[in-house]
Amino acid sequence: MSLSKLPTELPNPKSKDLDTKDTIEILKIINEEDAVVTLAVREVLPQINEVVHMCLKALKTGGRVFYVGAGTSGRVAFIDAVELIPTYSLPENVFIPIIAGGHEALGRSLEGVEDDEEGAVKDLEKHRLESKDVVIGIAASGRTPYVAGALNYAKKCGCHTALICNVKNPELGPLADIVVSAETGPEVVAGSTRMKAGSAQKMILNMISTTIMVKMGKVFDNLMVDVMVLNEKLKERACNMIMQITKVDKKTAAEYLAKSDYNVKQAILMIMSGKTLEECRRVLKDHPSLREALYMVGKK
Repeated sequence: MSLSKLPTELPNPKSKDLDTKDTIEILKIINEEDAVVTLAVREVLPQINEVVHMCLKALKTGGRVFYVGAGTSGRVAFIDAVELIPTYSLPENVFIPIIAGGHEALGRSLEGVEDDEEGAVKDLEKHRLESKDVVIGIAASGRTPYVAGALNYAKKCGCHTALICNVKNPELGPLADIVVSAETGPEVVAGSTRMKAGSAQKMILNMISTTIMVKMGKVFDNLMVDVMVLNEKLKERACNMIMQITKVDKKTAAEYLAKSDYNVKQAILMIMSGKTLEECRRVLKDHPSLREALYMVGKK
């Protein structure tokens, strides 16, 4: 399908004569169109579920998850992957974002890089792909050459693959084991896929990565108990979580947080089990889920 016929490229009748409208009218149109995004994502929850399970299986065998995109899609990928490190104490080499044009493309638009199929291959070669890895391509149009190169190469390496896009029956569909097509339709400004399409991609990646973190035991109840305590705000958040779960006062929470080397899980386990830091570390090494660790020390 030619670019001009893709739904993401068509003029949106709801924003016709946009340049003649008052500011508040423009804002209302954008807001109403943004409401389409959550509905489009809801329609592909079964496919997102499949991607989560595919990634979990890979991670349990020592595999990695790669996000690959160009332009907005690549920048969205970086936002999601980078935030996993401080929020969940995830090592840097587990979720790996790759953008056409490299890090320079994060700060400015680079011409032609999205058409460089071979560039995607070279970028992935640097990471020595293995068959246990997962490569997720992200492309609003479902046809970006850079993403095509990445998915083709991933297949040759025996990796499982997925495609997140915003059109039905995408051109790159045959290269993906799972296709997540969140059909967001024409943009308020025709072809500006940084809008609804980009928002949908961010929502989907949020859902995939957050659900994976929950299933990997990095969340207790709905609290980020694996957070890296890197500043005063996060120290206070950590103390609040310890207080909420263990029912101790703020002073005690702060004391145990310091004793645990600012590891929230270890602090909670120490308080609730009465065990030493080293004993708690051993329990958490075998049972990284705090809920499982508490069960193992007899605290359900």
